Amino acid sequence: MFLWGTATAAYQIEGAVKEDGRGASIWDTFAHEPGRTRDGHTGDVACDHYHRWREDVELMSGLGVNAYRFSISWPRVRPEGDGPVNAKGLDFYERLVDGLLERGIRPVPTLFHWDLPQALQDRGGWMNRDISEIFAEYAATVAERLADRIPLWITLNEPFVHMAYGHALGVHAPGQALLTGALPVAHHQLLAHGLATRALRAAGARQVAITNNCTPVWPASEREADLKAADAYDILHNRLFNDPVLLGRYPDLSAYTTGLDAVRDGDLDIIATPLDALGVNYYNPTRIAAPVDDALPFSDAGVTGHPTTAFGWPVVPDGLRELLTGLKARYGAALPPVLITENGCSTEDTLDDGDRVAFLEGHIAAMRRAMAEGVDVRGYFVWSLLDNFEWAEGYHQRFGLVRVDFETRSRTPRASYRWLRDFLRAEKRAQEQAREQAREQAQNTET
Repeated sequence: MFLWGTATAAYQIEGAVKEDGRGASIWDTFAHEPGRTRDGHTGDVACDHYHRWREDVELMSGLGVNAYRFSISWPRVRPEGDGPVNAKGLDFYERLVDGLLERGIRPVPTLFHWDLPQALQDRGGWMNRDISEIFAEYAATVAERLADRIPLWITLNEPFVHMAYGHALGVHAPGQALLTGALPVAHHQLLAHGLATRALRAAGARQVAITNNCTPVWPASEREADLKAADAYDILHNRLFNDPVLLGRYPDLSAYTTGLDAVRDGDLDIIATPLDALGVNYYNPTRIAAPVDDALPFSDAGVTGHPTTAFGWPVVPDGLRELLTGLKARYGAALPPVLITENGCSTEDTLDDGDRVAFLEGHIAAMRRAMAEGVDVRGYFVWSLLDNFEWAEGYHQRFGLVRVDFETRSRTPRASYRWLRDFLRAEKRAQEQAREQAREQAQNTET
């Protein structure tokens, strides 16, 4: 069954940050520090999904999706990161999972979508190798409660972005600006993924994936310096997080470091524990030029000649086809089935979001072209179900199929919601017709 779904993340929608035993996360801390987020916005209330989850499940049911990718808040389940389990936190996710299943929607949870418990950050966060083992224990805790109802689990969301924005550049929580000194964060996240994959399976999980943010990398020119810079960026953004998982080795990181001292014997075997799927988040290509200073071995040249979203991101649907076929060419038989776990765009605050409809049409068509070229894609999740807290941008970027009024928290479906609903109905009819034709053909063959 092809998964047609939508996606959200805990800190971006749940709110209720101090209710029912939830501990503080690094995003609670970061968002309350002056100047960290646009207009000082925080996720304290967000979309109030913690209280309105039934309404949101009804919206998904009306949309006609058969899957929902959400994240589980680590500090809601284990307020200190390790130590005692918060039963009320697990109860919330159990209610959500059961509510989804009652409506024929497959739950697809992500165990870490950037909301590390602050208590663990106080002990070094992802720079501390011990966090990898603690994450695996947390994963097992959740799976022991829910694996009987959830077939597919995702360990991490976009470890590249969390490393780069949170630890190298300091624009996301926890706000560290370590530049290439952040590379141990990459290894410890990947080690956590491998350990959690084994822990999930031991607790009864049938399928495990990781979600990586990937981008086609375009050199700004054919000059050797630009080509070299583009290769360096591709290594950092794409291969650093895909190669160890799929091939069991790191790419050449000599442009950034003389070696990853964090790697120990046996780590790569753990990281390369076989996957059932690779989650791919795609938003746009990246155009790279030679460096302008000594801080990094590349510079962002910006993609030109394409329309842009309200966020200023270039809209390049065929970049998704290019990315998917590129992954197949690079990894071959090592590439597991692929899920497009995020794809979407921000638009102006309007209900008549024709730009989003055009974005989705173009990207779904591009995905299908990649499938026709032999890429095994098993699902497509629109980001996002709801307008939400868009990290450092606060509530200024609206990605939702459903508009949220952040004064009242009322939900109003947009034109894109209705378009996707009609698209999925047509898909369902086409599948039913194909099955009927197959039955008739089989009967004719027998007679």
